[in-house]
Amino acid sequence: MMDKIKIGASDLEIARINFGGNVFGWTLDRQQSFEILDAFVGAGFNFIDTADTYSWWVNGTGGQSESIIGAWMKARGNREQVVVATKVGSETKEHPVDISKKHLLKSVDESLQRLQTDYIDLYYTHFDDGTTPVEETLSAYDEIVKAGKVRYIAASNVSPDRLTESFEVAEKNDFPKYVALQPHYNLVEREQYETEYAPLVEQYGMSVMPYFSLAAGFLTGKYRSEADLNKSVRGQGAKRYLNDKGLSVLKALDIVAARHSSQAATVALAWLLAQPAIAAPIVSATSQSQLQTLFDAPLLRLDGEDLAMLAEASR
Repeated sequence: MMDKIKIGASDLEIARINFGGNVFGWTLDRQQSFEILDAFVGAGFNFIDTADTYSWWVNGTGGQSESIIGAWMKARGNREQVVVATKVGSETKEHPVDISKKHLLKSVDESLQRLQTDYIDLYYTHFDDGTTPVEETLSAYDEIVKAGKVRYIAASNVSPDRLTESFEVAEKNDFPKYVALQPHYNLVEREQYETEYAPLVEQYGMSVMPYFSLAAGFLTGKYRSEADLNKSVRGQGAKRYLNDKGLSVLKALDIVAARHSSQAATVALAWLLAQPAIAAPIVSATSQSQLQTLFDAPLLRLDGEDLAMLAEASR
């Protein structure tokens, strides 16, 4: 049996890798997505992440990812066995970032329809528009939680100040509180999370699901020179890490991976899993071989020497 942990103060139990569904309907078609999802749950994992706007950069509006996940859950009859997280508030070609009550109440019903379910396990504020009063957003969440449409709420791209305000407003009005945070955090992007968000995570008892866990694929070791950036459609996203620090991190990953007969990507995820409050890094895969590197991460126990070497390289 795969080890599971609870998300924050919720009763949601998850295995410690969160599959990123942004690839569904983008770099994977429906059949390929079904095969990846089957392999993921077949290995004992149960936590799937998506958003209402994935992949809006393909069709202008998004919705493909949720639709594929919904069709897969219906075909497999496994809704009760998986924990589904989706998000609301991101921009599309039709509208800007929006976390108004009107937008949330409309969007949650559309997500439920695409997912072919009557409830969402974890519903994230994807992006904060910075203008909608916190009370308005949380009152919308209160309404949809009480209606049984959403079990728990969480936050992604929300500033530390607005995050703090959200907890204060929730406490004052008995609104739902965020149980998890989805920040940008990995071995080459440490400073903002560790200085600005980690103290809030500890204070409010949130679980953390980092996105860009492998730094747009850079931490797989696939991109080590400018010439390597053409290896995939996402290669240009790794360009910014081709510097002394990035290459130092890759060298440390290579050394630690060799010690454990493992892979750089597996080690990078194991490092995240060894950090306080990290519940399940979000990571995608488009092939069975990529999946295996993810599956191995929760099983890899890094020792003090490994962690020290990675910490030093990534400062």
